[in-house]
Amino acid sequence: MSASLHVSALDAIPPTTLYKILWLRVSVFVVEQGAAYAELDGRDIEDGALHVWAETEGGDVVGALRLLDEGSQWRIGRVVAAPAVRGSGIAGALMTRALEVAAAADPGRDVVLDAQEPLAYWYARFGFAAAGPGFVEDAIPHVPMRRSSEISARRP
Repeated sequence: MSASLHVSALDAIPPTTLYKILWLRVSVFVVEQGAAYAELDGRDIEDGALHVWAETEGGDVVGALRLLDEGSQWRIGRVVAAPAVRGSGIAGALMTRALEVAAAADPGRDVVLDAQEPLAYWYARFGFAAAGPGFVEDAIPHVPMRRSSEISARRP
């Protein structure tokens, strides 16, 4: 599937596109995964927060993530792909783009994320390694992961 990647602060995303990003996140995280939690957690509007999304030629948002500037580190979160595009490489393209953006802005910072445990192997493909004990959030096992800034300096 062909999709274009976009990177933007929330206030520069067209309203209809933002709606589609948030709809996808709620559809997957709250409905599909059955995790009734506050998907809109206030972090999307923090200073320095960026959104990366994949959009088809027809305007459908088929994947998204957010990149948060936490000062001493970057944080990737809310990585989501529409069911129809899973396995197509869309999520990998989003991750690669987010890592490129972080490295271009400040390659000296590590990048962290909290992976759903069954997907930790997938994040390892991008240089992430477990960085602490696992935990359960919304009945889903997670593992904190970190990608060293040394890796960022070598490759995105």
